[in-house]
Parts: sequence; structure tokens; C-alpha cells
Amino acid sequence: MTCIIIDDEPLAREGLERMVAEMGVIEVMGKFSNAPAALKFLESAVPDLVFLDIQMPKVTGLEFAARLPEKTMVIFTTAYSQYALQSYELEAVDYLLKPIDRRRLEKAVAKAQHYKTLLSGETEKTVVEDTGSDFILIKADRRFYKISFRDILFIEGLKDYVILHTEKQKLITAMNLKTIQQKLSPDYFLRVSKSYIVNLNAIDSFDTTGLYIGEHEIPLGEVYKTEFLERYLRDSGE
Repeated sequence: MTCIIIDDEPLAREGLERMVAEMGVIEVMGKFSNAPAALKFLESAVPDLVFLDIQMPKVTGLEFAARLPEKTMVIFTTAYSQYALQSYELEAVDYLLKPIDRRRLEKAVAKAQHYKTLLSGETEKTVVEDTGSDFILIKADRRFYKISFRDILFIEGLKDYVILHTEKQKLITAMNLKTIQQKLSPDYFLRVSKSYIVNLNAIDSFDTTGLYIGEHEIPLGEVYKTEFLERYLRDSGE
């Protein structure tokens, strides 16, 4: 996997490059102090991943991320936690707060590697064949699999695909989040951000910015917050 690093702080660029190099799984193609310089580089190269600071002169990281090629993934690196929700609206792989913890970096890179595999031709894409009142029927490798709604923890939008997360597996299908939401029972599922639909019965806890399902942290978008609180608290009280 290849990457570039964009940060206006020299020490931050050097430190991140060193940690990435020590992991031995990513090739750093270049480092840039600002977004325009990186955009010029991208005219002739397309890295798999961009480590991207947010608060930068000329063009912010959020503005830059919106211009990236469809297949290029982003991990934001910033000292400001308030941009987390905006970053997930841009389908960022992860959001790392400075100073960057090595274990969090390794976790974020592993997630990016996994997504790269899922989105490549190496992984078979499933097809949603049908849905019932409490199940979804998926076709993969010439076989049909009936998956109960209660077994789906959450559904994640990633580029032109959605990933169904269950306790035992992840299933990827070529479909956008809005389309698959129309096939799901609203008794079980609720959209909580631009990129996530959750099974309300799978939620362990929540706070003002996110939901927690096992080890997964799901961002809670501001425009979805009121409906989530009404539905979740109402259903929990029944």
C-alpha cells in the first residue's frame, strides 16, 4: 500500500513518516507542507492512502479531501477533535488526534488495508437478492445466504459500496447507503450519519458525538441526532 503525508508542521511530517516506515507495510511516496503542492503531485500519481492534517493555510484538509480521487482513502491527523464528525462525512477511514499514538496509528492503517482489500477485485462482491420482514437474502459465489436483521450490527457506506458488519463477518455489496436503507426494516435500523446505518438493538452505549457497538465507534451526525434520540430512547423504554 502507498501513501502521502500532508501537514504544515515539519516535525509532525517527520514523526509520522518515521512511525509509518517502522510499520513496514506502507510506502511513503511523498511529504507535503500544503494541499496545493500535494494536488500537483496527484496529477501524476495516485496513492492508496493520504495522511491529512486539517488546519493548514491556503486549502484546509477538509477541502482537500473533497478533491481526492474516488479510490484514495484518507486518515485525518489533527490536534482538533471538533472536526471528527466532518471527517466521517467525507468517508475518512479514521481520525487520529495529535500527538499520534502508535497503537492507534497501527489500528487505522490495518483498517485502511482491510478496506483496500474489500474494494479490490480480490474480494468477491455480494448481491442483495431480496429482503423479508426480518432478513436480507444475499448471493455470493453462486450461493444464497439468509442473514437475519438481528445479526447485522451496522452498515457502513464506503465509496460506491456498503459493508454489512455482523458478529462473524463483513459482507460488501455494490450499493449506496440510501438504496439499502430502503430495503431494511425501520423497526431494526436507523441512519445515524452520512456513512452509517445502525441496528438499534445492537447499541451498547452512546454519547453526544457517537454510538458504541462492541469495539466499534460510530459517528452520530448532527442532522440525525434528534431522530436517533427519539427512536432509541422510545424503543429502549418499551
